[in-house]
Amino acid sequence: MPVISTSAVRRTALGATGAAVAGIGYASLIERNAFVLREATMPVLPPGSSSLRVLHISDLHMMPGQKLKQQWLRELDRLEPDLVVNTGDNLSHQKSVPAVVQALGGLLSRPGLFVFGSNDYFAPVAKNPMKYFKKDHRRVYGAPLPWKDLRAAFTERGWLDLTHVRRDLEVAGVRIATAGVDDPHLQRDRYDTVAGAPNPLADLRIGLTHSPEPRVLDRFAADGYDLVLAGHTHGGQLVLPGYGALVTNCGIDKSRVKGPSKWGEHTQLHVSAGIGTSPWAPYRFCCRPEATLLTLVAAPPKRPAAENNHGFSTSETVAR
Repeated sequence: MPVISTSAVRRTALGATGAAVAGIGYASLIERNAFVLREATMPVLPPGSSSLRVLHISDLHMMPGQKLKQQWLRELDRLEPDLVVNTGDNLSHQKSVPAVVQALGGLLSRPGLFVFGSNDYFAPVAKNPMKYFKKDHRRVYGAPLPWKDLRAAFTERGWLDLTHVRRDLEVAGVRIATAGVDDPHLQRDRYDTVAGAPNPLADLRIGLTHSPEPRVLDRFAADGYDLVLAGHTHGGQLVLPGYGALVTNCGIDKSRVKGPSKWGEHTQLHVSAGIGTSPWAPYRFCCRPEATLLTLVAAPPKRPAAENNHGFSTSETVAR
């Protein structure tokens, strides 16, 4: 057998350690602050409809001192979306509400919809990262967060809370029927409170949930919703080139961990990879923090799916 010298083993170990340190440094210092605006076109409107621009934001996980993130969020108002959708996990600290409200700025003056996630109700806590690979692990909750203050701030400015309610609205001439559930990740979803077919006169039917759990997506699809928006997954947060996300942190498969996809025959799903991270896991790798500008357009006549297997076009624009 070949003889491997002690010095060679030491060099290999030092090289591996150096690579790991460099990767952690990149993931925690660079990529988690490399915010990006993604764009996607989704054909969900009736034939002949004008397009609708929807800004989907999620998982801010805001800390009061995160000035770079707050400045980037403020600049999103320049996009002039017709509708803003926030799918939860806005907070990471008891004093974060003012930072979230100020960062969202002009977006709160635009039509908006929201539901909350676990990190609107409870502060994040340190945990063994291996627990993310075990879906039935026991959950540990942090200190209560001021979600009622955040809800008041949103609703006072006109955003609609869709937690276990159905609401109809008109945006840019498009009649929209909407419904939402509380966070399935905390087992707080009560879909029966919004069950049933949405308004048949609506041009578009949108469902909201923080965590894209299949049991909830199945109910929205069965009731005839055209589009469901969700967050929670962080896009996997750690993504290996050639392999993809390590985990989704919920029941969906890795192919749907972020971006647009189909759920069933009729319903389309968009999962945001989110803007922040837990303060106890402040890193992203090959999964930049993001907001998404969705351009909703008229659905074409039924035909085979496009080359990307989903029938959607996507692009990426860096916004700093």
